[in-house]
Amino acid sequence: MIQRIQTLYLFLSVVISAGLIFVFQLWTNTEDVKVFATDNYLYLGLFLASALLSLISIFSFKNRKSQFVMGRVNIILNFILLGIFVYQSLNISGETNVSEKGIGILLPIFSIVCLVLANKAIKKDEDLVKSVDRLR
Repeated sequence: MIQRIQTLYLFLSVVISAGLIFVFQLWTNTEDVKVFATDNYLYLGLFLASALLSLISIFSFKNRKSQFVMGRVNIILNFILLGIFVYQSLNISGETNVSEKGIGILLPIFSIVCLVLANKAIKKDEDLVKSVDRLR
C-alpha cells in the first residue's frame, strides 16, 4: 500500500514543509533582511511538526482511519500556520516590519492542497475496502 497515490501527495507535503522552508523566504524586512522560517522557532516548529505528521502518516498505511485523522490534524496545523502568517503580515501598521512578502507565506497553502488530495485518496481506498467487505 505504500505505492499508492496518497503516498506521493504526503511526500510532497513533507518536501514542502521540511525542505522548501530553507529555500523560500517568508518576507523581507525594511532593512532588506530576508526572513526565513528557520529564523523563528515557532514557524520552524510548526513546519517541522507538519512534515513529521505527514511522514508518520506515510508509514501508517495499514491503518487508513488513523492516516485520515492525521491528515485532518495536519490540515488544521497548516491552517494555524497560515493564520499566523496572515496575522503577522497584516497586523503591522504601515508595514514597518514587513516590507515585501515572499513566496514562503504560501507554502502552507500548497501543503494543504497536497493533504486534501491525500485524504481524498485515503477515503477512496477506505470506501473500496468497505465495499469489498460487504460482498463477502
